[in-house]
Amino acid sequence: MAKRIVVIGSGFGGMAVAARLAARGHAVTLFEKRDKLGGRAYVYEVNGFKFDGGPTVITAPWLFDELWTLAGRRREDDVQFVPCDPFYRIFDHNGRQFNYNGDHQFILSQIEQWSVADKAGYERFMRSTKEIFDTGMALIDKPFLHVTDMLRVAPDLIRLQSYRSVYGYVSQFIQDEFLRRCFSFHPLLIGGNPMDAASLYVLIHYLERQWGIHYAMGGTGALVEGIGRLLTALGVTVHLNTAVDEIVVEGRKVKGVRLADGTLHQADAVVSNADVAWTYMNLIPARLRKTNTDRRLERLKYSMSLFVIYFGAKRRYTDTPLAHHNIILSERYEELLRDIFDRKILPEDFSLYLHMPTITDPSLAPAGHEAFYVLAPVPHLGASVDWTKQARPYRNAIMSFLETNYLPDLQANLVAEHSIDPIHFQNTLNSYLGSAFSVQPTLLQSAWFRPHNQSEDFDNLYFVGAGTHPGAGLPGVLSSAKIVEGLLD
Repeated sequence: MAKRIVVIGSGFGGMAVAARLAARGHAVTLFEKRDKLGGRAYVYEVNGFKFDGGPTVITAPWLFDELWTLAGRRREDDVQFVPCDPFYRIFDHNGRQFNYNGDHQFILSQIEQWSVADKAGYERFMRSTKEIFDTGMALIDKPFLHVTDMLRVAPDLIRLQSYRSVYGYVSQFIQDEFLRRCFSFHPLLIGGNPMDAASLYVLIHYLERQWGIHYAMGGTGALVEGIGRLLTALGVTVHLNTAVDEIVVEGRKVKGVRLADGTLHQADAVVSNADVAWTYMNLIPARLRKTNTDRRLERLKYSMSLFVIYFGAKRRYTDTPLAHHNIILSERYEELLRDIFDRKILPEDFSLYLHMPTITDPSLAPAGHEAFYVLAPVPHLGASVDWTKQARPYRNAIMSFLETNYLPDLQANLVAEHSIDPIHFQNTLNSYLGSAFSVQPTLLQSAWFRPHNQSEDFDNLYFVGAGTHPGAGLPGVLSSAKIVEGLLD
């Protein structure tokens, strides 16, 4: 039977669940408080440049293809994905580089330049991660609503050493310290500390090897626009510039949402793509939440935040050693991560992800110009960092580092710039504590231990996105939409 469904937020999880439910025949209304679709994938347009606000790494293309199939279309006819090679170029603190892609022999040749002995270790690592990958991918679109769901998979998780950290798991096979970092950084892409994230997440490396890393021509924004056209074709009603002020509840049922202007929209079910903790704490009075109390939500461990600078230069930098996706590691690794995640202090050094999309797609910048964004993991707002005072000096330190080491004469060639910090994640993206990826992916915050896709407090309230199962990253949030589709039907 067709239901009236309200979706709060238009990140990839919200757009995907809206498309899936509309294709099922439900009457879906989506509310987005900003002026464009996309959530964290918002596009900033500055002086002729287009900067993708958030996700830039596409690792599971078939999850997008499924959305187009629901509408009787082909994704390839609307949005073009192109493979990236290398997947990443990873630099140590001296600027020496390591590349990897989907070619096994190429990776072994790269490993050989650092440690001949680790070639055999990497072979063993890949064999061991295949089973982890197969187990993890079998769980990625299954709901974990009951403790019995967890007990059923617990023996596999124990056998696969999920109690180890990603870094600890990798270190069993790889001896060279820099190579350990190259094969253990992946939890940072979903808000986890490689020293704490459950070793289950080594499957990300295997997933990249299996299906590659892709880029959407025109930027991630072109992918958002393509899904927006799908929503229209599927009959989803989209309201932009429309903030939800309250989820209206009666007993164990949600009755709809009240907008900031006081308008009430009734619904048979509500799906929130907003941050889980923010949704509960800001849209539902505490007295009505018996299980998801403020205290319970506050006790969860949340991911780091991010400081991101989007910038454009009036010259090309194709004569530098940079690739499309670059990771620049600090001399410190474990201690830097401890500063960010545990001590919650803003360190003087930083590890960076530098995105250079105009290598693949010059259309994102005016002719002869180069577009970038650089991202540094930083503590969330549980730290005593005053970003109103720290943002400018931190920006200057990063840009000076890039100019000295990778982008000659950068400051003189800057013609566009925009930046965001943890305050943006809190106030604009409605993320609790300004966390960039919501709940951390530790073992005791994975699967059944994560906030559930269906609320324990209200029978017809559902969650998609980074903070619920299976977690952050495009494969995770798209899979959460599949889970909610199944639960609602």
